[in-house]
Amino acid sequence: MKIETIAIHAGNHIDPTSHAVVQPIVTATTFERGEDGGFPGGHIYSRASNPNRASLENVLAKLEGGEEAAAFSSGNAAGMSVFQSLEPGSHIIAPDDMYHGLRNQLKTLFAGILEFDFVDVNDSAVLRSHIQPNTKLIWLETPSNPLLKVTDIKMVVAIAAEHDIKVVCDNTFATPLCQQPLALGADLVMHSTTKYFGGHSDLMGGALITVKKSDWWEKIRNVQTMGGAIPSPTDCYYLTRSIKTLPYRMRGHVKNAQLLAEYLDNHDKIEKVLYPGLQSHPQHEIATEQMTGFGAVLSFLLKGGEEEAKRVVNALQLFTQATSLGGVESLVEHRASVEGPDTKTPFNLLRVSVGLEHIDDLIADMAQALG
Repeated sequence: MKIETIAIHAGNHIDPTSHAVVQPIVTATTFERGEDGGFPGGHIYSRASNPNRASLENVLAKLEGGEEAAAFSSGNAAGMSVFQSLEPGSHIIAPDDMYHGLRNQLKTLFAGILEFDFVDVNDSAVLRSHIQPNTKLIWLETPSNPLLKVTDIKMVVAIAAEHDIKVVCDNTFATPLCQQPLALGADLVMHSTTKYFGGHSDLMGGALITVKKSDWWEKIRNVQTMGGAIPSPTDCYYLTRSIKTLPYRMRGHVKNAQLLAEYLDNHDKIEKVLYPGLQSHPQHEIATEQMTGFGAVLSFLLKGGEEEAKRVVNALQLFTQATSLGGVESLVEHRASVEGPDTKTPFNLLRVSVGLEHIDDLIADMAQALG
C-alpha cells in the first residue's frame, strides 16, 4: 500500500462490538484472563500493552518500513530508553549540534554511566577517529535542530558496519514522508511524535521503530514496559487519528517552507538561510539523494546580529513566538536563548516551523517584521 493508505488504515479497525468505523478509546488498566489463565484479548495490563497503543505502534512501524514500533510519553523518553538499553561504560558518538534536550540528558543523567563524544558526524575522518573499542552507538539527527545539517546516512551506516556499531536516526524533522532512514541502513528510527505526527500542538509523545526484532530491541521494549514512560490510551487514540492526515499536511508544510526559504534567501537583510531545499545549502546534494522532501523547518541568520534577531522575532504577528514545531500554525524562536550557555547556535539565528497558513500571508508578515 502507498503511504497515504497506510496512514489511514494501519492504525484503525472496525470495532467488532458496535461496528463503529473508528475503534474506541480503551481506558481499562487491566484485562480479563480466560479460563486457561491466558489473555484472549492479547493484553494483560495497560503499562505493558493497550489496544490503542497497539494500533498506534502498528501504524508507526508501517510508515517507517520497520518491523515493530514502541510508543513513549515523549521524544525524550524514547531517546532515553535507547541510552538505558546500553551496557554501562558503552561509548556513544553523537552530533555536535545534537538536540539540546537529549544532549543535556546524556551530560547530566548518564554522566559516569555512559561515555559520549559530540562530533561532526558529517566528516567521515572525524567520525572514524572517535570510534573506540567500546563504541556501541552512533546517534544521527538529520536534518538537525536548529542548524538544519543533513547527514549522509548511508555513509555513516557503512562506517558503523565495519565496527558492528548500531545507528539510530532522529527522523523528527523529516518524518517518513520525507526520509526513510531504515531503508538507508539505520537500525532504529526515533521520533518526537509531539511534532508532525501529532500535528496540532496538543499531544505529547515519542516513538522508536526498529528495522528488525533483536535482543537489543527486546531490551528497549523492557525499558518501555518496566519503566512505564508510556502514552495514555487517549493520547494514542488522538495521535493515531492525527496520523491519518500526515501525508497531506506534510505536502502543505513542505511547499510553504520551500517558498518562504526562497523569499528569505533573496532578502537583503538576511545573512544566510539554512534549508535543505535551497541549492545554497552545503548538503543540498545529499538531501536530494536521500530525501523525498526537504521538511518544513528552516533557520535564518540576520545581518544585524542578536539585537536585530530579537527585534524581528518580536515584530512578527502571524508567526507565534513559541518552542516546538510541527503544528499547523507557524512558530518562530530565538533558539540560542533557549538552549543555554553551551549552545552551538548563532545568536543571530531564528528557527521557523512553517505551518499551513496561506504562504502569501506568511511572507507578508515576514516582510513587515524585517522592514
